[in-house]
Amino acid sequence: MSDVFIHPLAVVDDGAKVGEGTKIWHFAHVRGTATIGKGCTIGKDVYVDADVVIGNNVKIQNGVSVYQGVTIEDDVFCGPHMTFTNDFYPRAFSESWEVIKTRVKKGASIGAHATIICNTTLGEYCMIGSGAVVTRDVPAHGLVVGNPARLVGFVCKCGEPLSEEISQNDKSITMRCSKCDEEIELLKSDFKRKVG
Repeated sequence: MSDVFIHPLAVVDDGAKVGEGTKIWHFAHVRGTATIGKGCTIGKDVYVDADVVIGNNVKIQNGVSVYQGVTIEDDVFCGPHMTFTNDFYPRAFSESWEVIKTRVKKGASIGAHATIICNTTLGEYCMIGSGAVVTRDVPAHGLVVGNPARLVGFVCKCGEPLSEEISQNDKSITMRCSKCDEEIELLKSDFKRKVG
């Protein structure tokens, strides 16, 4: 693995695929059938389970658990101590765990201590507030907070809240970011879910 940094106190099992330029810090554990892309940062005490797929340029902060069934696309941020689940009905004595999949799409950000319940998709460039408990899909650019998490707004690729509407049609609303001037097209059906 050229140009990969693995701290001497990290455990990367044989067979794990780790992309060029990725850094894996102390006390992290990466299972042997996991795949991690290029240019990622895997923080202290991170656990990456079997068969997990992580894209390029992903930043996973300290203490995060990424369990089997999770796919993380490129440019995702996972804040400190957030976690994923992968079974709806876990029991310590069960012999028939059913791994339920979760997908985190490109550019999404997940705040510290958030919990992502399995069988959800986090849309492109969405933002999950710190401590939120996500129990259903989050739309692209959606901003969700609370327990259970609820949609309270939309954010730009740069992370700033979107508040300036510039046009709309039957299916979508186009918003402009006040910070970077990017124009973002959002589905009207997603707006109907917004609260507050």
